[in-house]
Amino acid sequence: MTGALAAAALTVLHFVHSGWPLANADPILVIAAGILFLFAYAFKAWGWQRLFTEDERPEALTLAAAGGAASVGGVALPGRFDEAIRIAVVRRGPGKKTAGLGAICLTLIIVGLLDSAALTPMASVAAAASGSGGVQVGFSLVAAAGVAAALLVLFLPRIAKMSCINRWKVGRWVQEHTACRRSASQAWFLISISWALRGLAVFVLLNALSVGASFPMALAFLCASAASAALPIAPAGAATQAGAGAAILIIGGVPKAEAFAFAVAAQALIIVVGAALVASAGIWMLIVRFRPARTTALAG
Repeated sequence: MTGALAAAALTVLHFVHSGWPLANADPILVIAAGILFLFAYAFKAWGWQRLFTEDERPEALTLAAAGGAASVGGVALPGRFDEAIRIAVVRRGPGKKTAGLGAICLTLIIVGLLDSAALTPMASVAAAASGSGGVQVGFSLVAAAGVAAALLVLFLPRIAKMSCINRWKVGRWVQEHTACRRSASQAWFLISISWALRGLAVFVLLNALSVGASFPMALAFLCASAASAALPIAPAGAATQAGAGAAILIIGGVPKAEAFAFAVAAQALIIVVGAALVASAGIWMLIVRFRPARTTALAG
């Protein structure tokens, strides 16, 4: 958690020195987009929380802070390193500490699959609205991957019970720790709301910067950014996502300079909201740690 707080502070200093990319945007719409991103983090955390068993379920604020810290870390760290940041924050955050490393990693894998499933309707809309054959094929593949991911999550408990898998120790462990179909469906619903809020936030931000705004374009930007994040290894995660989103905007007819400016601004807002979540979780953790000591001192 200390490292995440340091990364959040460095992010703020970075924008202080390099300039805020949303300086010329409509402030009311920027604030509205920021609030939508904040709620998107919250719903993602609630969905992730449903994938843990009840006796090892972390606090929702800890999970939201883990997502925020991963976004902040994406400024400098290569792609996929954000998962290591999430694991570190969950293991060090306040709340129950019974969730082991394996359980956290399993939930992260399932969250990734549910992310793909949640993007399926958005990718379908983006594919239908796109005028480029290559882009349509790309979004169709994203949608198809989401359907496959949803089926895998829903049938994972049954797969883990198969005799050819259950006879192995790892298979029995997966059976014990994987979420039931009901919990997985609840997580899917909450994560889908999170992505819908992100799509709405991108649409609001397009209007805030006076970029040619349309809801299909916002969904296309979001899907392209999310798909780029699935790369096994890449340059800094935020830069990769911004580049992919800018490319989609350029294909959609947005001038190159405006497309890159918007992509950077969108990533900047996501990172700042994530940094605020990390700071809030850090303050809460300090309060939780020092409250028992204060209570003991008063009792004495």
